[in-house]
Amino acid sequence: MRSKILSTLWELAINNKLTSALAVGITLILTTGVYRKLQQNYPKVKKFYKDSKQQQQQQQCNCMKNKPKLKILYGSTAGSSRRLSKKLQQLLKNNDSILQIFESIECICTDQYDPEDELLNDASNGNYLIILMPTFTGGEPPENARWFCQWIKDAANDFRLSKNALSQLSFAILGIGDSIYGDDFCLCSFKLTKALKQLSSRCLYKTSVLDRSALESIEDQFQLWYQKILSILIEQETKCCSSDSSSDSTNYSTFVNVGDDSVNADDDDDDDGEFDEDYAEEYESKRNDQIVTDLEDIVTNTEKKKSASNNNNKKQPIRDMLTTDLRKELTKQGYKLIGTHSGVKLCRWTKSMLRGRGGCYKYTFYGIESHRCMEATPSLACANKCVFCWRHHTNPVGTEWKWNMDPPDMIFNNTMNAHYAMIKQYNSVPGVLPERIDEAMHVRHCALSLVGEPIMYPEINEFIRLLHSKEISTFLVTNAQFPDEIKRLDPVTQLYVSVDASSKVSLKKIDRPLFRDFWERFNESLRLLSFKGQRTVYRLTLVKSWNSEEIDGYARLVILGQPDFIEIKGVTYCGTSMNESNLTMKNVPWHEEVVRFGKDLLEIINQQIKQRKLNQSGISGYSENFDSELYGLACEHEHSNCLLLARRKFYINNQWYTWIDYSKFNQLIQEYYRTNGERTFTSIDYLAPTPKWATFGASEQGFNPNDTRFRKKRNHTYDKN
Repeated sequence: MRSKILSTLWELAINNKLTSALAVGITLILTTGVYRKLQQNYPKVKKFYKDSKQQQQQQQCNCMKNKPKLKILYGSTAGSSRRLSKKLQQLLKNNDSILQIFESIECICTDQYDPEDELLNDASNGNYLIILMPTFTGGEPPENARWFCQWIKDAANDFRLSKNALSQLSFAILGIGDSIYGDDFCLCSFKLTKALKQLSSRCLYKTSVLDRSALESIEDQFQLWYQKILSILIEQETKCCSSDSSSDSTNYSTFVNVGDDSVNADDDDDDDGEFDEDYAEEYESKRNDQIVTDLEDIVTNTEKKKSASNNNNKKQPIRDMLTTDLRKELTKQGYKLIGTHSGVKLCRWTKSMLRGRGGCYKYTFYGIESHRCMEATPSLACANKCVFCWRHHTNPVGTEWKWNMDPPDMIFNNTMNAHYAMIKQYNSVPGVLPERIDEAMHVRHCALSLVGEPIMYPEINEFIRLLHSKEISTFLVTNAQFPDEIKRLDPVTQLYVSVDASSKVSLKKIDRPLFRDFWERFNESLRLLSFKGQRTVYRLTLVKSWNSEEIDGYARLVILGQPDFIEIKGVTYCGTSMNESNLTMKNVPWHEEVVRFGKDLLEIINQQIKQRKLNQSGISGYSENFDSELYGLACEHEHSNCLLLARRKFYINNQWYTWIDYSKFNQLIQEYYRTNGERTFTSIDYLAPTPKWATFGASEQGFNPNDTRFRKKRNHTYDKN
């Protein structure tokens, strides 16, 4: 190479091109110098690139050493959030990409997670929280999540705690509720988001909700949310490992969430305490098409469709009350579903009486033969979510009729057919008495108390009339949230009102009503009950340590509604359905406790009645007829843990007349219909004597001696204390 260059220089010199020769010479000198320098430094250059690669690998190693933990926290009401949390944990554990990102994936109930000790520690370690939070009455968190939410709320407002205390904590919240609750819908989830944001926590994704009233099932909504949150979590690995390579090490806590849905604490000025639930809106102009899909696009397509429909002035199509998931769940529980909103089911007492093992308390109190009784409802929807509901809260809820409506004759015919089909299945069951099967194939009573609120059905009067046309008596139960419907209701054999509490606070806590004016509706319903001429009943469900001390309040409500009868029944423990209120067997009163409560209540009621009469009429108000306004202990059914108080007008010639003359009632109601309501009747017109074995104090304690009592063998015992 050098010989060629020298030859070129010689030729240029000969041709008098000295300038060009000089330039080539200088280039040769420089090139030769660099070449020699590279030869000398090649080992150092090779070592530099090798060290650089090792440093990059070391950074990745440090990144993996600093893996955060992912904790799934849940509050619990009816158990849905717990089930979904466990499902989420399992889905994430089955994902290899997620396992590479997080050190561990834990699922913890909020009452097992102490925020005072663990939250700051999780923040300092850059951990992630995914919180599934159902909504209790009034938009509040459930019982087992109250301390968790309250501590975070207090911390957010505590001037002693730095506003950046949780700046390295990442979180996402999924609310679970029902939009029928209006402004209270998942309110606690948004409040929790606000508090965490005030402490500079980073939101992985905007607060999302699962709506039980949406067209999509809870499972489908959850799956859509899961896919979105999964993609966000997976991208954290990319964010971490592709971060600033000039850092000596990488830590997950240095990153803001994917898509910028959360706001960096340094850029977020929230010192004034104001909070916008759509707090990411100010960033939407920067993100445009890159913004993560909004809540309505993910889990509440129903609301999106509804909004679009309103904008186009188009009427929203009416949907069925029973969704696919509801049908599946209720069918699994043994319900025979009729049409789009009705149901029928065999009561356990029907099965018991078919075998000659005794009937329910309604047989003892009122003479209803349990094997000839059909338990049904024309409306599976309810306006309450009572904590002791034995239906496991699988039925829909609502404050008004908003669904497709089936005609009453279709409901009646299909309900009867479904009931008879279930009775026939017991033909071959061991121990069933053939004569009882024959009698059961002629229904004589209908308990409209299966589930939901039957009085919500717009055609309830027509449905009841069909039952009466077949000489079937009607016992209708309402939760006292529909006073106008009670007022319009035609006569039934016996009208029940559930009186689960005696104060506004306790009623809200126990019944969890949807109506904001629930207490006013409750009292008006009781007042209207006093104007009903037929038999009326208060049903008190006694929950030990919850409402068993409210005797004075119950007495006041009795004076308001003046019912003919008062049933006092100990709450029935239903296992997992109690999770939302933490009720246990200790909250189930013993029969002697129910009796003691009944005696105390009876004394206070009669005292108030006497005082009221004295205030109105003076001493002259006391007459022979006055005794009929008082109450007495009439019946008990120890097997059902139930006691009956009755007005003493049903105590005639030293004998109780709490039973019903059903033939007489059938005559009276048909005359009522024939005269379009002009010829009415009262509860005294169709009474019948109560057998001695059914009265309070009898040795049988309400069990018919003609039947054989069956006692299950139980190995466990309960402490009466």
